[in-house]
Amino acid sequence: MAQTETEATPPAEAPRGGPAQAAGPGRLDRYFHITRSGSTIGREVRGGVTTFMAMAYILLLNPLLLSVQDVNGNTLNASAVVTATAFAAAVTTLLMGIVGKVPLALAAGLSVSGVLATLVVPSMTWPQAMGMCVIYGVVIMLLVITGLREKIMNAIPMGLKHAITIGIGLFVAMIGLEKAGVVGRGGEGGPPVTLGVGGALAGWPVLAFCITLLAIFMLLARNVPGAILIGIGVGTVFSLVITGVLGLGDEEWGLSTPHIPSGLVSSPDFSLFGQVEFGGFGQLGATTVTMIVFTLVLAGFFDAMATIIAVGQEAKLADEKGRMPGLNKALLIDGAGGAIGGMSSASGQTVFIESASGVGEGARTGLSATVTGLIFAAMLLFTPLAEIVPGQVAAAALVVIGAMMMQNARHVDWRDRGIAIPVFLTIILMPFTFSIVNGVAAGVIAYSTIKLAEGKWREPGLFMWLLTALFVFNFAFNDVAH
Repeated sequence: MAQTETEATPPAEAPRGGPAQAAGPGRLDRYFHITRSGSTIGREVRGGVTTFMAMAYILLLNPLLLSVQDVNGNTLNASAVVTATAFAAAVTTLLMGIVGKVPLALAAGLSVSGVLATLVVPSMTWPQAMGMCVIYGVVIMLLVITGLREKIMNAIPMGLKHAITIGIGLFVAMIGLEKAGVVGRGGEGGPPVTLGVGGALAGWPVLAFCITLLAIFMLLARNVPGAILIGIGVGTVFSLVITGVLGLGDEEWGLSTPHIPSGLVSSPDFSLFGQVEFGGFGQLGATTVTMIVFTLVLAGFFDAMATIIAVGQEAKLADEKGRMPGLNKALLIDGAGGAIGGMSSASGQTVFIESASGVGEGARTGLSATVTGLIFAAMLLFTPLAEIVPGQVAAAALVVIGAMMMQNARHVDWRDRGIAIPVFLTIILMPFTFSIVNGVAAGVIAYSTIKLAEGKWREPGLFMWLLTALFVFNFAFNDVAH
């Protein structure tokens, strides 16, 4: 685990291009320390635009992930979810830029939205689910303020941390494949999961998904900036063409038939803002509610510190040991993103690794994040654009994100069975049981029991043994996955 002390300040990179290209002594330069960071205002603006282009796909994917019915059969208005997604991303990214002063952008975390859609919402209403987001955001902020964050992070073995990331990636990819119609449920007497419907891929929407997926992979292989967004654009154009030529409708596309909206600009729909409830959890039981909050914390927080440090090192804000000035402030804002996302009904917000694309363009300060946040705010007026993209095309991006999260597998020591077996169980059970909780629980229990068998029962530590007992209790007496 990288050290997180905040005292060390790495040396600033000299401005490229000489003093003439460095940011002047204006207010922006003084506030964001642009010259001292070795950057220029132009470079920061370019980095902010690049970061937005790299993560703009979230405006399409988040509504897709949250398009499920709650316990009462209610669904969220898609247009309102797009507005909420843009609003929450704008607010949290602006906070990170103006207050945190680092080039990090935030938006709705796909892992958090996946947990909400598959674990939380089936057992409660949407306002109650968003209340859970607010609670988990407050919990993360308390962990940061009290210093417990680092203790908990250090208590969980590094291999399991990587396993959680990999498992969530496969889980998100499974959601994308299912929504695209590439993966289907097996019928009675057949396999649990099938290829498409009846073991075969069929239909123009599935073809649109495949074209989008291949386009994104090809662009990524060529290191094209904004590959995901461009690939979605390619798939959307193809979908519009075949819909117009063949006369396809809702029967083929479902509820997301691609069409050109009557106008590209509209007033933001804030109807979901503040739709939050903190009561009504009694029927679930305290243990289940605790597990849901813990799972949201897992999904929304454990990757945050690694992402922040990774981008910080790329921007030369962190030293070789991962020590980064203002790390706790960045983590606190990331935690606040959970509460802000819940209040907006946009799901919990978290730092996006796509921030590294802006850093690659030269961004070094919070001005870059401020630019990204302002663009997200401008997108509040262009929510009709989301109506153009069919769900099958947007689903391709979920599979791509899942593939990217698999990169963590290289950090696991697969020769050590004491960690390889728990990692394996964590990874496969998340997508196979369609539950992040089941995967984490199996991994934690396996890790502790294997260490016990090896005579190393002290090695897991008190926190892991308490967690093991809690998961065993839930497997024995509660069904936390449904």
